[in-house]
Amino acid sequence: MSDTRRRVKVYTLNEDRQWDDRGTGHVSSTFVERLKGISLLVRAESDGSLLLESKISPNTAYQKQQDTLIVWSEADNYDLALSFQEKAGCDEIWEKICQVQGKDPALDITQDPIDESEEERFEEIPETSHLVELPPCELSRLEEIADLVTSVLSSPIRREKLALALMSEGYIKKLLGLFRVCEDLDNREGLHHLYEIVRGVLFLNKAALFEVMFSDDCIMDVVGCLEYDPALVQPKRHREFLTKTAKFKEVIPITDSELRQKIHQTYRVQYIQDIILPTPSVFEENFLSTLTSFIFFNKVEIVSMLQEDEKFLTEVFAQLTDEATEDSKRRELVNFVKEFCAFSQTLQPQNRDAFFKTLANLGILPALEIVMGMDDLQVRAAATDIFSYLVEFSPSMVREFVMQEPQQTDDDVLLINVVIKQMICDSDPELGGAVQLMGLLRTLIDPENMLASTNKTEKTEFLGFFYKYCMHVLTAPLLANTAHDKNSKDLQEGSAKVNPVCPDNFQTAQLLALILELLTFCVEHHTYHIKTYIMNKDLLRRVLVLMNSKHTFLALCALRFMRRIIGLKDEYYNRYIIKGNLFEPVINALLDNGTRYNLLNSAIIELFEFIKVEDIKSLIAHIVDNFYKALESIEYVQTFKGLKGRYEQEKDRQSQRLNRYRRDARSLDEDEELWFNDDDDDDDGEAVEKSRMEDDFSDSYGKYMEAKKGAANGANGANNNGKAAVIPPASQAVTPNNSSTSSVKTVALPATPVVKTALVGLVDYPDDEDEEEEDEEEEQSPRKRPRLSS
Repeated sequence: MSDTRRRVKVYTLNEDRQWDDRGTGHVSSTFVERLKGISLLVRAESDGSLLLESKISPNTAYQKQQDTLIVWSEADNYDLALSFQEKAGCDEIWEKICQVQGKDPALDITQDPIDESEEERFEEIPETSHLVELPPCELSRLEEIADLVTSVLSSPIRREKLALALMSEGYIKKLLGLFRVCEDLDNREGLHHLYEIVRGVLFLNKAALFEVMFSDDCIMDVVGCLEYDPALVQPKRHREFLTKTAKFKEVIPITDSELRQKIHQTYRVQYIQDIILPTPSVFEENFLSTLTSFIFFNKVEIVSMLQEDEKFLTEVFAQLTDEATEDSKRRELVNFVKEFCAFSQTLQPQNRDAFFKTLANLGILPALEIVMGMDDLQVRAAATDIFSYLVEFSPSMVREFVMQEPQQTDDDVLLINVVIKQMICDSDPELGGAVQLMGLLRTLIDPENMLASTNKTEKTEFLGFFYKYCMHVLTAPLLANTAHDKNSKDLQEGSAKVNPVCPDNFQTAQLLALILELLTFCVEHHTYHIKTYIMNKDLLRRVLVLMNSKHTFLALCALRFMRRIIGLKDEYYNRYIIKGNLFEPVINALLDNGTRYNLLNSAIIELFEFIKVEDIKSLIAHIVDNFYKALESIEYVQTFKGLKGRYEQEKDRQSQRLNRYRRDARSLDEDEELWFNDDDDDDDGEAVEKSRMEDDFSDSYGKYMEAKKGAANGANGANNNGKAAVIPPASQAVTPNNSSTSSVKTVALPATPVVKTALVGLVDYPDDEDEEEEDEEEEQSPRKRPRLSS
């Protein structure tokens, strides 16, 4: 027994009546103790796991289709299929099934499942035996035949007996002969009966009958019968459409006649299922399951045959990328590849993987670069569909190709930039194509589907490439539409809605909303790269210009972008927002919105509520310091009062923390105060007083510093900043102009209250004999000395 002979694919029919591939493995038939009978076992060829374990039940109906398929039902609405690689393997397993059930292997079906009780079944047998005796195939008996076919559809065993009778007597071809006679005679009654007969035969759901009805010499007559629906006043012209309107175009001549016939057959059968036959009712859904399977396996076979024809595909892609190819020819080639990719969806995962790798090796991606840049809308649409198949199958394959493109070429011809430009230039008022392309771009830049290997990291390499070569193309429309708003102070209250910078065109606004959605995705997933880009381009300021748009959805997109940034709770972003005063356009939008309770109002309040709940201290301080007066009147929510409360709590906490280390200020004695006043008032003797102060202070300060760790550092501090060290707590009353050195000015005008308060603890005097205070100063000094030099 060879492996290839028993090699099968396992399929199950899902709720949508589509076949799902469950894997590839090798089938065997053996006795299973647990199931108490001969069973079909399929073990996966990849890891040996059990894909299928099905007992061959004596009452289960098995069908053999197209020489390499075995189909059966194990329970209600649970159909299974084995697709064999070789006919010999299918025959071998079929014989085993028939042997277990005691059936003739020459038949293509064993039996149907029977739900009736034994008594009911025996009652039906005489009637069923009578039904298989078909009336003679004559014009005068068409009504009788139609009644017979219609009556058996409710009973599985009757359907089976009728199908066997139709096959054994060559009845189908005789009926189609009568159709041609009726049409020649314009016998409408007979044609209406033939419609009922052919429709009923299709609902028998038997693959063996389909093989006859869909053969080249019968299928057009079957379509003809289905034109004469009794419910219609005039017959449909389906044959005219199939033969004249629908043109079969061979973009490259197909030399394999079997392949050509299979393509024709599949198209026509698909047309019968989708166009001619009415949508089945709930009770008829299972009647055409075999027809669905017939089409499905035909498509699998077509793709496999085309893929194996290397000369054919090579010629297709050679002409597709040839600059000399005419546009009309290229259009046909692109449509062919699109249909080819659509058919490939029927392949199992392993074969689909090989299929797309074949396309990649043949140059599908370079070809897409050419056709996506063409002016023909149909070509671009088809190319977009092909690109979507490739991205959905393997984003990594597309990224790898993009990064391998020659860097010396112009950025404009890079595949991703071509895609971005097509998204930007979409002529559809609803931007249907742009939405599709935006989704594909998001898939490509999503780190979640990027692979990491030992030699390289795809995420790092691709994102570096994207931000260097592509991001400027993506943001170009955004920057262009916000180019003139350089200063947020220009946005005067009450006039924001008429800012000429904001795009009033609905299509432009939709495009900017798509771009913002993509940028928001980048903020969530790219961290470092997008942060650098936002900082360098001052991108958030430009985005917030769109808060003035008359299109509320665009203003919400801009707000969402800022909300994602703040949601990261990144202090780099927070400092950027504070430095640029970027809350101003948001607060202006809130105030302009007035008392209207709408989505914009709720979204802005949610932003500030998030800042309050997450206690983002730097942003809370910035908002309260700069905007609280404008916001304190908003009382229908407690958000802004809550922000003020958080702000006050933080101030109190800081004050308590500093008081823990602050020493009580000591009164200056008269001599010291006289000296200090002299130093302030007598500018002419400033140099003399400074020298006297340094001489008197240096000895005592040196003794003081010897008691501390790090005496050398302390001595240097005394020489360099001695003037600063002796500033008393009363220095708050001293004006900066009275200080004579730069060091005193620096301390007298601290950057923050924290530094100013910290200096109080550094005050000490040579005649201080309080040992406890010296010990306390010794503990405080290591904390405060760095602040002095900072």
